[in-house]
Amino acid sequence: QVQLVESGGGLVQAGGSLRLSCVASGRTFSMYHMGWFRQAPGKEREFVAAISWIGGSTYYADSVKDRFTISREYAKNTVYLQMNSLKPEDTAVYYCAADRTLGGINFGPGAYDYWGQGTQVTVSS
Repeated sequence: QVQLVESGGGLVQAGGSLRLSCVASGRTFSMYHMGWFRQAPGKEREFVAAISWIGGSTYYADSVKDRFTISREYAKNTVYLQMNSLKPEDTAVYYCAADRTLGGINFGPGAYDYWGQGTQVTVSS
């Protein structure tokens, strides 16, 4: 069992930056692919970024590529999402998720086994 707790959301002006953190409980954190998803009002939950459990390979949605960076710190059981050059369309609740499947990275939310409670990110124009 893994519990995930996100933090770092808030209100920021367009062009600004935020760093989201997700702290995981459980001894096997290092064996999970970790992902960030977001959900805006009236829209489906969408993939933002993911990082593999071994090797640290990273993957991004086209909409955030070159602006967002996902990373993980094994010693702190933490995964981060550094968000730069934020746009109003980035406004959403951001969720951290863990995938215990030891295969390739999954991009659909249904493949992830554990979820955090979400943190609100609001970007004003």
